[in-house]
Amino acid sequence: MNQKITFPELVSAISESTGFSKYISEEFLKELFALVASKLVEGENVKIKKLGTFKVIDVDARKSVKVGTGEEIEIPEHRKISFTPDKELSEAINLPFAAFETIELKDSVTDEMLDSETIELSAKEEKPTVENTPLPLTTWDEEDEDDEEEDDELDDEDEFEEDEDIDDIKEKKEKLKEKAMALASKVYEQAAKERQESESSNDEELGAYWASLGDCYINDAFGTVHRAHASNVGIASHLEGKCAVGLLVEKELNALSVLENPERPFMAILGGKKVSDKIGVIEALIEKVDVLMIGGAMAYTFFKSMGYNVGNSICEEDKLDLAQELMKKAEAKGVKLMLPVDTKVGKEFDANTESKTVKYTEIPDGWEGFDIGQETIELYANELKNAKTVIWNGPVGLFEFDQFAIGTNSIAQTLADVDAVKIIGGGDSAAAVEKAGLAEKFTHISTGGGASLEFLEGKTLPGIAALNDK
Repeated sequence: MNQKITFPELVSAISESTGFSKYISEEFLKELFALVASKLVEGENVKIKKLGTFKVIDVDARKSVKVGTGEEIEIPEHRKISFTPDKELSEAINLPFAAFETIELKDSVTDEMLDSETIELSAKEEKPTVENTPLPLTTWDEEDEDDEEEDDELDDEDEFEEDEDIDDIKEKKEKLKEKAMALASKVYEQAAKERQESESSNDEELGAYWASLGDCYINDAFGTVHRAHASNVGIASHLEGKCAVGLLVEKELNALSVLENPERPFMAILGGKKVSDKIGVIEALIEKVDVLMIGGAMAYTFFKSMGYNVGNSICEEDKLDLAQELMKKAEAKGVKLMLPVDTKVGKEFDANTESKTVKYTEIPDGWEGFDIGQETIELYANELKNAKTVIWNGPVGLFEFDQFAIGTNSIAQTLADVDAVKIIGGGDSAAAVEKAGLAEKFTHISTGGGASLEFLEGKTLPGIAALNDK
């Protein structure tokens, strides 16, 4: 499949899939391509977070080109770059994502290409099988076998070797020397479709295979404990009496367990797009908290259920009755459920869109709500100053865009100054706090958004339950 894509279109796709619109521009992207070309030689690659991996696959003579900073760099005159996009970007460009798909930039990255409006792209899809799909394996052997001093940590001089054949893993493991280590990484992401399905369905045979590689099992990935996969539940079922949680998972469980008997007032802040995504956690929190604050796009479903216009705001029309039911449950339980009293709206989904703040009852047609307003910020902040325990999951606005990040940043700053147990339930709220530079002001920031939500709902976490009595 071939297609042409302009630099502005690629910029738009990157912005849509990453939320990096304030950082990505056509000029930046052109400079990025030039810099990649200048730094890499044939066979080398570089991975850019949330975009993908560039790799030079053909190189010829080099020439000098000036980039936007005025710096003159050397780039190949004739060459090709292959680009393996992350899944989100691939979907935004409308290229079907598959394992090992690459996009070849047909034009050489030269000054002519950078001045050109169009890049020609092609997608090449390979169909790997279980037999030939590599699973990265890394082994480490102690460098000095004669050193009798115990050393439990790896340092910069420790060497790793890679083996990409899944069939060699057990053989490699058997050959490890004393005080040696083997690491099989990305057991799901880089597996073939057939093995991905076996992993996610907790295939008995695959679980037994993973378990056969070791004598005991330590689960230290909290972000996966709400899933029943072969690489956690499957392993544990075959290593009874030899399983335990790791230090990170132990820290997560201890931190979240505080919420079972919290110091009061106990308050919760919930943001995010949809009420339906958090029905269970809202119902569970109504049974526990004193105050429940709603923000983010889910607020507009509540507004619509109250009979107000929400313009183009995200709204789940089929959840209006549910929103009313949740408000009645909160009232019956004596829980103070707080909704925004004003909202910042924009004309379109764009970082620089025209915007204004309106009352929640007066959202105009053609406008979309993207953040809580200043009056709501002050209302929530004053309430939070009395809290002794707070759980926050989900930003209260479109924090990826600066003009709609004010609400989320204000809530983060307020909480940073409050003397209370303050827990961030992972996901985008964790990213927002990190982005604001306030992470160290919080008691705990969970590494698992989905896992922390299910913990709050009171659900059994399969990855933890599988370790009990084992």
